[in-house]
Amino acid sequence: MPPSGLSEKFKRAAEVICRLGLVPFPVTDTAVDIVSRVVGEAEGELDLIFAFRENPSQIMAQLVASSGLPEEKILPLATSLARKGLIFNQPSSSGVMVYRLLPLMMVGVMEYKFMGPLTGSREERELAVLFEKLLSELRDQTQSHYDALAPLFAAAPALDRTVPGGKAADGKAIRIVPVDKTLGVPEEFILPSQTVEEIIDKFDDIAVGHCFCRQRRKTLGEPCKTNAPVETCFTFGKSARHTSGMGFAKMISRDEALKILKEAEQAGLIHKAIHPAGRESSPETSICNCCKDCCDTLRIWRDGTLPMINSTYYLSIIDPEACTGCGTCLEWCPTDAISINEDGVARRDENACLGCGVCARFCPVSAISLKEGLRRVFIMPPRLRNGCRDIGGRV
Repeated sequence: MPPSGLSEKFKRAAEVICRLGLVPFPVTDTAVDIVSRVVGEAEGELDLIFAFRENPSQIMAQLVASSGLPEEKILPLATSLARKGLIFNQPSSSGVMVYRLLPLMMVGVMEYKFMGPLTGSREERELAVLFEKLLSELRDQTQSHYDALAPLFAAAPALDRTVPGGKAADGKAIRIVPVDKTLGVPEEFILPSQTVEEIIDKFDDIAVGHCFCRQRRKTLGEPCKTNAPVETCFTFGKSARHTSGMGFAKMISRDEALKILKEAEQAGLIHKAIHPAGRESSPETSICNCCKDCCDTLRIWRDGTLPMINSTYYLSIIDPEACTGCGTCLEWCPTDAISINEDGVARRDENACLGCGVCARFCPVSAISLKEGLRRVFIMPPRLRNGCRDIGGRV
């Protein structure tokens, strides 16, 4: 047991961290335990975390004032916290170093702790179990305040943006149905990159790390059922420089990145681009390649924890004349948006379709195409009754 003074510092550090990110977490014993295990008994680092209580993003002069520490003491503390996944330390566009305290997850401590190579240690498993417990506590909070949280969730920005693959399993291009104009989109709106190749071409600095979702599931004793490749988590620009510099990822060339992305498509993974704070007008910071089995975004939606909020420019279109009702698309769809109707033909729920194109990729009779059109996919988490899913949660 840590001394009482150290216990209090763990708690106040957890209080600061739990307020951060798109989803604030309740300050539970679980959250405090995570902070204590990640930081350890480094009192100086705990004090520096507390210095972010008023402003989670600071330059050195501000940190000196908020912490009461000199620059020469702050630098090693901040670097150590960055290596532990708690601080993002990269210069701004003007060249000024900015120190940003990170949340527990999305994207923060959990992602970075499971993005690098793992050793299979007891400590890694215990941390994975704690994050699972933290998510269950968040689920309980969501379910207890479901109706009150619904309008807040509805107003939240998209967590990620789906970027479909361009080819079917046989190597032929997936058919795209163009539209003349996307309704409801302002004239000044600049459509973000719609292929992973376009995104890769934007950046000189590209890094790849391990999928933190698949690594964490494996650590919990639940290896990916799809046997998907693991080293598929991309970061770009300053994010790439940060993840590689802290040992979470490694720098690679554009050609290497494209090769990995092609292998991800062949495995049926879904490309999801991440923009800072959901601002699609800003360049992408990363690409996740998600499987239906392990992806945290999908799992926490299915488990009743958080809504599915996604931006996409495509919608799958099923040709009822060509569809044979084989059910292949049902198996691959990540949001269970496809079902077989009474006529034995696949039908798609527009409200749940991410436009990822995985159904089109694996359709054996090429009965599925993708229709252009900017959309926001929003699905509330299912209500749970005594731990069981109520399908009425989909809206």
